Amino acid sequence: MFAVVLLLLMPELRENNLVPWQVFTTTETKQQPLSYAKAVRLAGPAVVNIYSEDIQVNPTYGRQSRKVTLGSGVIMHNQGYILTNYHVVQSADLIVVVLQRGQELHAELIGYDVLTDLAVLKVQASNLPVIPQNNSLTSQVGDVVLAIGNPLNLGQTVTQGIVSATGQSGLSTSYLQFLQMDAAINEGNSGGALINSNGELVGINSRKFTQANPNLNIQGIFFAVPYQLAHKIMLKIIEHGRVIRGWLGVEANDSVASIKGFVIGAVTPQSPAMKAGLQSGDVVYQIGDIQVQNAKQGLDVVAEASPGSVLNFMVSRDNQKLILPVTIAEVTK
Repeated sequence: MFAVVLLLLMPELRENNLVPWQVFTTTETKQQPLSYAKAVRLAGPAVVNIYSEDIQVNPTYGRQSRKVTLGSGVIMHNQGYILTNYHVVQSADLIVVVLQRGQELHAELIGYDVLTDLAVLKVQASNLPVIPQNNSLTSQVGDVVLAIGNPLNLGQTVTQGIVSATGQSGLSTSYLQFLQMDAAINEGNSGGALINSNGELVGINSRKFTQANPNLNIQGIFFAVPYQLAHKIMLKIIEHGRVIRGWLGVEANDSVASIKGFVIGAVTPQSPAMKAGLQSGDVVYQIGDIQVQNAKQGLDVVAEASPGSVLNFMVSRDNQKLILPVTIAEVTK
């Protein structure tokens, strides 16, 4: 009687030829293993191998020898723009880019930026794979990242780690403020892609931490140029052939008082800051229409300003509020 009622209530038992008591048995379902294969499939084709050749001539014997530097690069635009590290192509007479599908292309150096160790190359080709990019991407400590490159010329290799310290995205930054992560970077990885688990570009692999004391065995400290900064640098190089940074000429420290902004330390002689009347001890709380939160933000505003432009600095000095117009100059080194 129970079986008949069960068949009437659950007709799928008749369709699937199930035995009634199988309804009460539990079956274990296997979970799919965690994998980043999809992310690699999305980003991997846009990471290229770079071989830069420096032709050296021996004047005594009239012989030529070639020094080949190995590196990686990332296709950023379907018009053939590729980001890599400047030290990969620094002294190159010939730059060869090899796509993952095996195609070899000759690349032209469009420009470079020494401070961030970035260079922009251009190749003439169509249907190029472009790495996924997210302009609103913000990296956080603990994010899983994958480094893709061509270490030791072994072919495309992927290493995995996490972001261990977040970097900065302004033009006033230095490499010590880049993204820090523990995904292994070896010779040949320079200029390759650092991606997240969605395959989106997080940064351009740049530097391995080096220590002056050789007795210290330091592992797991690697750097990458954050995507936002790398993209900004690329656009400036494409437009101007170089990166133009504004210069103020002060030492800036975060304010420890209740007021937000930054405190001016030393002022460089004959700098835009000195000519405008800025003094040591001034607290800068606003530049133009931008409310300044800290020294890093303030220096970024200056660095991204066009040389020759005038910025109104709103400062607090001896409990008085002043507005000082400053004509920004260009960084010369």
